[in-house]
Amino acid sequence: MKDQEIQQLIKKEMERQKETIDLIPSENYSSSQVFEALGSVLCNKYAEGYPRKRYYQGNAVVDEVEELAQKRGLDLYGLSPDEWSLNVQPLSGSPANLAVYLALLPPGEKVMGMQLDMGGHLTHGHKVSVTGKLWTQVPYGVSRDTERLDYDELMKLAKKEKPKMIIAGYTAYSPAIDFKKFREIADAVDAYLIADVSHLAGIIAGGAYPSPFPHAHVVTTTTHKTLRGPRSAVIFSQKELSKQIDKTVFPGLQGGPHEHQIAAVATTFYEAMQPGFKKYAHQIVKNAQALADELEKLGWRIVSGGTDSHLMLVDTADRKIGGKEAAVELEKANIVTNMNTIPYDPRPPMDPSGIRIGSPACTTRGMKEPEMQQIAKWIDEVLSKKRTPDEVRKDVLAMCEKFPLEY
Repeated sequence: MKDQEIQQLIKKEMERQKETIDLIPSENYSSSQVFEALGSVLCNKYAEGYPRKRYYQGNAVVDEVEELAQKRGLDLYGLSPDEWSLNVQPLSGSPANLAVYLALLPPGEKVMGMQLDMGGHLTHGHKVSVTGKLWTQVPYGVSRDTERLDYDELMKLAKKEKPKMIIAGYTAYSPAIDFKKFREIADAVDAYLIADVSHLAGIIAGGAYPSPFPHAHVVTTTTHKTLRGPRSAVIFSQKELSKQIDKTVFPGLQGGPHEHQIAAVATTFYEAMQPGFKKYAHQIVKNAQALADELEKLGWRIVSGGTDSHLMLVDTADRKIGGKEAAVELEKANIVTNMNTIPYDPRPPMDPSGIRIGSPACTTRGMKEPEMQQIAKWIDEVLSKKRTPDEVRKDVLAMCEKFPLEY
């Protein structure tokens, strides 16, 4: 590479990833095959429009690429092309969600979404997001007692507010979501049910988490979390909604799609259909549960009492440690997490009461329950000041060397 400055920065980031235990639930390691597709000559092609309906010539090959990605995505989740469509052009998760709003709701309509500080996403109607500026959020949260969704209360709220869209799927909620109950709530008020499974798509594909597809009208997801793909997003929609969603993605929000990114998504779907992926998906959940169980044994409070997925929230303030301080101290030991609010958090978002941790990246490296238990002990040692971060860091480096990345 002639650009030495960028080459050196890429090398530094590569070394950081190799020498770090990554517990950020929204991060993972894509395969070299995904990288190969992402860095291919498909980057050169402009392909405004959809397959067989382009505004440029020379798109015969990329038409096949995009159609293959669509077919593989539907096949991965066992969906009939007669009933479902898949748009693989969204550039990322937030514009994918925005496209769904614009396609299905006029501005000003009510959208029922989880509060950001309870585990929801910015694009579920938060006031700082365009979704909260153009539409009216009907916020919901979790029970103060259980820190879990109360579906009876959600039904009451929906009947009172009568939203036109209900969003299920979160960034920091660890219990399993009952998509069937959500559909019953949506049907009771004649609302669309949108499942944003950006965090869950991989463990759903592997059969380790309940599927939203029998219940949702639309399913959106990113592809770079538990799916292990490139940073991208896709929209699954029931057939009767697909035309308006497609028109909103292009030309409503985007111009030419990133065909190299779409090829990498196709490769991601291919890898997720291989026999080993199901085992991987189940191991993600086993690892998260082992991590949560060990932390609880060591005296750390896990929000909602555990996890059914790939992530959990740890209440660090319960042990007199702010979430920001906890994340900073752990990074000194090469354990990477992110600070996160917990339900009914009395602390500010920039120094909340917890950290969010998860197992996808560690599972990709080949780690299993024993390693998760050891990582929990290291977290406890650092945050309880039983050992210094530098002392723990040496052990972390040894584990990372034992479970290397493929590149």
